[in-house]
Amino acid sequence: MADTPPPKAPGKALVFVRRTASTLLLWGLVCAVFLSHRSWAFMGLIGVLTVIATIEYFRMLRGAGVRCFPRFGLLMCVAYCGALYGFLITGHAPPPWLEALAFFIALAGAFALQLREPVRGIESLLGVAATVLGFGYIAFLFNFTAHLIFAVPGGLETPGRVGAPGAFLLLWLLAVTKFTDMGAYITGSIIGRHKMIPHISPAKTWEGFAGALFFAQIAACGLYVLFPDELAFFENWGHVITLGFLLAVLAVIGDLAESVVKRALNTKDSGNMLPGIGGSLDLIDSICFTAPALYFYLKWFLLPTA
Repeated sequence: MADTPPPKAPGKALVFVRRTASTLLLWGLVCAVFLSHRSWAFMGLIGVLTVIATIEYFRMLRGAGVRCFPRFGLLMCVAYCGALYGFLITGHAPPPWLEALAFFIALAGAFALQLREPVRGIESLLGVAATVLGFGYIAFLFNFTAHLIFAVPGGLETPGRVGAPGAFLLLWLLAVTKFTDMGAYITGSIIGRHKMIPHISPAKTWEGFAGALFFAQIAACGLYVLFPDELAFFENWGHVITLGFLLAVLAVIGDLAESVVKRALNTKDSGNMLPGIGGSLDLIDSICFTAPALYFYLKWFLLPTA
């Protein structure tokens, strides 16, 4: 009996249509959450994406035969999100020790689980490291989006309701990050010729990288022009342009970081939640790097006393 030929990969046009449809659907959901101004809606969206991405991460590990502790990793993700959102939704700043405690529990817990098994060389350390990495890479980094909402004065007008500054800051972050991804994809698809990092991501080109930087500035400066009052905490064009460039570079690094994970695990997409895009981790990979950078930039240079 003849072998069944592998399914034909979808063409670029079909991928583009699917990606566009998924993008429009996502932006529709983001706009609905944005217009609601309900803190539970913001936290709910962030939390759902975090949990799904964590599940996808551990599923990829198990699929590649990497020893890890997925149930413990998912429990850490849910517990951390619950504790963080509990503080933020009620209008209280999370205690400064929350993240340190979470990482301590993640590390100690992973080692405790490993104690049940005999030591099998480097595999035993990889199981602990992969589990803790899952928490730090996804739950910890992506939840800086939640911190950002309440990082600026007026971010939380009243408990349970997100103010305009916090909502527009998150919108600005998402726009800059996703315009970076879109700019890289469109420019690279049309004029991309020179490979950027072929050993990590063969599709990435230097032309696409230039397009990413340009599109990021369109989003950063365009929203600053349209909403000067809501984004007044940026103070001047210098900060807007600097942040636009910084976030664009980090968005590309974030995308390539997930490419490292997927290539190491021999996986194309983290999931199939979004046609043309992939899974939740494929969606938030860039934000995991841009959200912390924006938060610390605000705290160090723009709102040092906030």
